[in-house]
Amino acid sequence: MTFRKYVVLAGVTVFAAAGDSMLSHGMKQAGSISIHHLQGLVLAILNPWVAIGILLLLAFFASYMNALSWADLTYVLPATSLGYVLLAFVAKFALHEQVSPVRWLGIALISGGVGFVAGGPALTADPDGKPPLLAKSARSGAPTESQLLATEARGGAPTESPLLARNGAHGSESPRTVDRASATGAKS
Repeated sequence: MTFRKYVVLAGVTVFAAAGDSMLSHGMKQAGSISIHHLQGLVLAILNPWVAIGILLLLAFFASYMNALSWADLTYVLPATSLGYVLLAFVAKFALHEQVSPVRWLGIALISGGVGFVAGGPALTADPDGKPPLLAKSARSGAPTESQLLATEARGGAPTESPLLARNGAHGSESPRTVDRASATGAKS
């Protein structure tokens, strides 16, 4: 895994913990709110701590999406759960909340689980070596038209060769061109 990927995972962890902490602090200042009283909700959002918390949680979400673009959910979610450990320390020492011994035990178990996950690959492959049914377009994340046509021509069955080629220099994916006639099985 590259340094950039470690930074993204660290960003997910830190942004989530910091955003949740700021949001908690701001909401304790704002007091109880109700969906039935929109004025109180708007005033809570305008609280600087809440606003900063929301911005940090947006940064978390952007980092989280980035991590999910190159790794499996089963890797990203446990790897970023170290945020729970960080959040417990922030809650205990910055927000002065009581953290029970049972919660500390849970945090220790989470940390141990993260160690198991971190030892495995970030992206797993199908045991049969088959590519995903629909490979993603590098730009939009959606299947390209030619990939949809190729899948339709196969009756929805995956092929033995992947539709995406790896660019070794940057690790980015670029779709191979698939002739529309060959993808649909038509003769030229």
